[in-house]
Amino acid sequence: MPSTEQGETSNQGLSSLTSAIFDEEQQRLDAASEEAVTLPDDLLPGVGGKGMRLSEGLRQGGVSMIVLLLLLIVVEEFQQVALLVLGPDIQETLKISDTILLGLISFGGVVLVLTSLPFAWLADRYSRTTVLAAATAVWGIFGMAIGFIVNPFQMGIATAGTGIGKAANIPIAPSLIADQYPIGVRTRMFATQTLGRPIGQVVGPIVAGGIVAIAGNKAGDWRWVFWLFGIPASILAVAFLIKREPRRGRNEREAVFGAEVADDAIGDGPVRLSAAMARLKKVRTFYFLVVGIGVLGFALVAVPATFNLMMKDVYGYDALQRGWILSITWSVSVIAIPLGGRYGERLFRKNPPSALKLMGASILLYGLFLTIGLRFESAAILIAFFAIGNAFQGMAFTQMGPTISAVVPYQMRAQAFSMVGVYIFLMGGFFGGLLTGAFSDAFGQRTALTVVVPPAALIGGLMIIYGSRYMKRDISLTVSELMEMQEEQKRMAADPENVPVLQVRNVDASYGTLQVLFDVSFEVKKGECLALLGTNGAGKSTILRSISGLLNPDRGVIRMNGRTITLVDPQYRVALGMMQIPGGEAVFPSMSVAENLELWSELIEDKKKRAERIDATFESFPELRHLIDSKAGSLSGGQQQMLALGKAIMLEPDLLLIDELSLGLAPIVVQRLLGIVEKLKEQGTTMVLVEQSVNVALSVADRAVFMERGQVKFEGPAQELLERDDLLRAVFLSGEGA
Repeated sequence: MPSTEQGETSNQGLSSLTSAIFDEEQQRLDAASEEAVTLPDDLLPGVGGKGMRLSEGLRQGGVSMIVLLLLLIVVEEFQQVALLVLGPDIQETLKISDTILLGLISFGGVVLVLTSLPFAWLADRYSRTTVLAAATAVWGIFGMAIGFIVNPFQMGIATAGTGIGKAANIPIAPSLIADQYPIGVRTRMFATQTLGRPIGQVVGPIVAGGIVAIAGNKAGDWRWVFWLFGIPASILAVAFLIKREPRRGRNEREAVFGAEVADDAIGDGPVRLSAAMARLKKVRTFYFLVVGIGVLGFALVAVPATFNLMMKDVYGYDALQRGWILSITWSVSVIAIPLGGRYGERLFRKNPPSALKLMGASILLYGLFLTIGLRFESAAILIAFFAIGNAFQGMAFTQMGPTISAVVPYQMRAQAFSMVGVYIFLMGGFFGGLLTGAFSDAFGQRTALTVVVPPAALIGGLMIIYGSRYMKRDISLTVSELMEMQEEQKRMAADPENVPVLQVRNVDASYGTLQVLFDVSFEVKKGECLALLGTNGAGKSTILRSISGLLNPDRGVIRMNGRTITLVDPQYRVALGMMQIPGGEAVFPSMSVAENLELWSELIEDKKKRAERIDATFESFPELRHLIDSKAGSLSGGQQQMLALGKAIMLEPDLLLIDELSLGLAPIVVQRLLGIVEKLKEQGTTMVLVEQSVNVALSVADRAVFMERGQVKFEGPAQELLERDDLLRAVFLSGEGA
């Protein structure tokens, strides 16, 4: 028994210790969160002050862009509405069930989502208006093709094609509005574009039903609607092709800098998709917004199609009648959306979170009115409640574009808007369509909508309201990065000869939900060797991974020679002259020494110089010449490090990052490698050295940065660190520093 009691006591002690550690970590995270800067309202773009007149906003941004984007939404809705209104007729022609019909209609949404991300990537690298023009042409062609389908498979191909074409509009149109029009009228411009949906929903059913009626209202006459669809799509494609796009981030730059700054002065490279997605997850407002919209998506996509099936199966309305009914359900939105845009803009100017709360509350009311309406058997009352519900839905979405534009850095707007489509259609729309279709086949359309709509609207609306608490903080972080950029531009302009090779500013980084770096900042001047020191788990290797692009920072800025590289591809950094030698992972073990060098040398375009640089590597490490055919993995630790340093000698980087140079190596080998590092330093190579041995690091370093628990505790000359016994003792007591 004593041993059991001792074991229980030990477990309790371990549990208490674990609890204490987690409590302390949570307190540290909470403190770090509280330190996040929330700027005064007068520094937040679009907040405070007097509102801008719509006429002034249109004078500055022009009329043509918003008109084209409005018409694009209207025509898109024409085609979507035609599928919904004529869905029962298509169902009869193809002889398919409710589940298959809803699945085929939803399938276009899935394809739309999957291709919106690639379109966001294209939009960051090419003219957005040109990409939008090409996509609109594709969408028009496949829209016409729907009129030729004879089986479900062909319908799936056609709807997939229209999904591809419409996908470009999701990331590109909102980013164009955000850059084209001043912040003071931005919400009204987004509301104007949003107005295209109810206009399309009001006019589209009448047009679709009217065309079928004119054609004779016979089986198969629904095809005329889709054949005629290609005409307006072609006109819009040409219009976007000749339209000039606005400069990216123009309004935010003017609001913060006081004047527009040229792109080449800022030096941003294209933001890679994975980096943008990782960073966007850390924008709390955006996270709760898109998850809330995703949950709402269970209702958004399924409701219109199921409602039309109910109008036919339960109430017996034909295509023309269903068209009129669908028009009525969206008619109130034509009035509600402009009002929502204007009111939301006023709320944003007074207090930005209030505008987002308006969106969440409108979604709750959307779900409430649809749910109540479904309780009535009277078609007139049901239609009236759906019309009011759709009006609140339209009001809600007037706030989405302005919110994303405010809390997301302009470099990532296209990716952010594409994620909205991912959550609406993939997370909610597709599965919501299948779920609703299955309930519809089993229990009827009314029951299916009653099951899906209330939880989707309730959860979605509450999540958006909850996310509003982070809105000011997220806007402040975005503005702070722009202000930091402005300060850096002034500093570089004042002293262009002393621009640091590497700048790390206010970097936070995490592995999953575990934050590892907290507000890390330091600089490295040209030709300087900086030592990164600290205890195990201090975050030394993590900051190197963030610098080289192997890890995406949660926030902060990383620059190389004045160019912002925070979220660009690692290969882009290599092209700028950055190279990292990761500890224990710097060679390809299954390849020979020769193959390693040949592969790395591909970065040198001149073949003659390539051979010269390989020879220089062998001159520095002659023993590698005798091991030229040996597998790199079979070499000793010291020989592998020689091969890794040989890469640096060969490629002559401007910035060299070395992680754990001496780890596990004999002192004589370390001295040999330090000689090469000294040689690189004499040649002017700028270096950042993460090293477990304080003596080794400080023997070559000009300056040192000491890190502890993800924070910088000391930055200064290496000699000064030697005088800080408190910091050095922490290194030695942790088992490092030999």
